[in-house]
Amino acid sequence: MNYAIYPSLKGRRVVVTGGGSGIGAGVVEAFVQQQAQVDFLDIDGDASRALVDRLGDGARYHPCDLTDLSRLSQTLSSIGDVDVLVNNAANDDRHTLAEITPDYWEQGTAVNLRHLLFATQAVAPGMKARGGGAVINFGSISWHLGLENLVTYETAKAGIEGMTRALARELGGDNIRVTCVVPGNVETPRQKQWYTPEEEQRILDSQALKQRLQPEHLARLVLFLAADDGALCTGHNYWMDAGWR
Repeated sequence: MNYAIYPSLKGRRVVVTGGGSGIGAGVVEAFVQQQAQVDFLDIDGDASRALVDRLGDGARYHPCDLTDLSRLSQTLSSIGDVDVLVNNAANDDRHTLAEITPDYWEQGTAVNLRHLLFATQAVAPGMKARGGGAVINFGSISWHLGLENLVTYETAKAGIEGMTRALARELGGDNIRVTCVVPGNVETPRQKQWYTPEEEQRILDSQALKQRLQPEHLARLVLFLAADDGALCTGHNYWMDAGWR
C-alpha cells in the first residue's frame, strides 16, 4: 500500500510521550518518515535506545518518568518550542476494585491522566509563539466498552476526552488544536500478554473489519491530525477501532 506524505510535517518539531515501544514507537517512526524532528520521552531505556539505533538520527530519546512533574517540565524545557505534542504514554495494569488503594489510585491518575495536562501546559506558550500547533491525546475504547479490571485506567481515559474538549476551547484562540485519538484493541507485545488465542479471536469477532489493529494504523491518523490537512480538527475524538461493536 502507498500512504500519504504530508509536506507540512517536514521539519516540524514533534514530542511523543511513551515513544519507546508499542503505539508510541509507531508514532515516532511515522513522524521520522515524514522528515519531522522528533523527540520522545520514555522510562524504558533499552527499548528506546533500540528504537533510536534503528531510526538513526531521525529521533532523539529523553529518559523521563512522566509522573515526576518537575522532571517532565525540565525535559520539555530542554527540548524547546515544538509544533506537535502527542500525549501517548499510559499504563493499563489490570486490577480489581478491592485491590485499589489510595496510593494505587494516585499513581494510576499520575501515569494515565495528570501528565497530559502538564505537558500541554508546558508546550502551549511555545506553540503560540510559533503561530499555533497540535496536541494529540490518546484515549481508549476500554471505558466506552466498560471492560473489567480497569477502573483506574478507564476513569483516567474518560477524563482525557473531557480534558481534550476543555483545552481545545482554551487554546483555540492561539491556533492550537487539541484532539483525541480513541484506539480499539491494538496488537502490541504488551497487549498480547493479556490474551489467549481464544480471546484474540473474540477481538476479531467483535470488529467489523477482521484485521488486528497495529501501531502504524494509529500513527497514520495521528499524522493527519498533526499536519496542515487537519487544520480545523479540534475538540473531538477520532476513533480507530476496526468497527468494534
